[in-house]
Amino acid sequence: MAIRAVLWDIDDTIFDYATASRSGMRAHLDIEGLPRAYDSLEAALDVWDELTAVHWARFASGQTDWHGQRRDRVRSFLGVVLTDEAADAWFERHIVHYEAAWSLFPDTLPVLDQLADDYRHAVLSNSSLPNQERKLRILGVRDRFEALLCAAELGVAKPEAGAFHAGCEALGLLPEEVVYVGDQPDIDARGAAEAGLKAVWLDRAGAGGRPELVRITGLAQLPDLLRRDTRFGAPDTFG
Repeated sequence: MAIRAVLWDIDDTIFDYATASRSGMRAHLDIEGLPRAYDSLEAALDVWDELTAVHWARFASGQTDWHGQRRDRVRSFLGVVLTDEAADAWFERHIVHYEAAWSLFPDTLPVLDQLADDYRHAVLSNSSLPNQERKLRILGVRDRFEALLCAAELGVAKPEAGAFHAGCEALGLLPEEVVYVGDQPDIDARGAAEAGLKAVWLDRAGAGGRPELVRITGLAQLPDLLRRDTRFGAPDTFG
C-alpha cells in the first residue's frame, strides 16, 4: 500500500532541541549562578540532560504529569527542597533562555518543501500540545502540518501503539499508509513499526548499530526513500 502521509516527531528531528536546551541552560546558569553541587558548567549541563531523560520517561509512563516532571527536574538538579511555585518560577526563567535558542535544523524546510505536494503531514510528539503548538508557530512551520498530537493530551505516549494509531486516525489513514520519522530508534522507529506504520530512524549522529531499522542520517535522504518505498520491505540505511 502506498505511503500517503508523513507523521513527524519534533524535538531533535525537525527542531534542534539538544542545542537549544544546552544553550538555553548555559545562559540561564550564567545569570542564576552555578549550583554548589557542580564543579563546572559543562558538568551541570550534562546532569540537566540526564535528569531531563529520567523525568521525561516518568512522564511518558504516567508516573507524573507535565508540570510534575518539570518541578522534579528542577528539584533534582538544584538538590534543594522547593515549593511548586518556586520550582515553576525557576523553570520559567530558564524557558526564556531556552526559547531564545530555538531553531529548525537546516534540512527541515527544504525537505518539507520537497514533500509538500506529494504527502500529507502531521506531528506526533511526547510533549504537551500548548508547548509544541507554540514552538511550531514561533518556528514558522505550524501551517505545514494538518494535525498536531501530543502525549500529554492523548493520555498515551510513544512507543505505545495507541499513540501512533491516534496520529493515523487524525489523518484518516491506515497505519500502513503512514510513515513515522523520528530521532529515537526505539521510541520512534521501533514503536512505529510495531504499531504497523512504516518507520524511519533519523540517525543524525551516525550511531548505526540497528540493522533491523530503516535508517537515514539526514532529512535530505527522506524524499528518495519515500519515492522508492519498496525499500521498506527490508531494513536499509543511507548512512
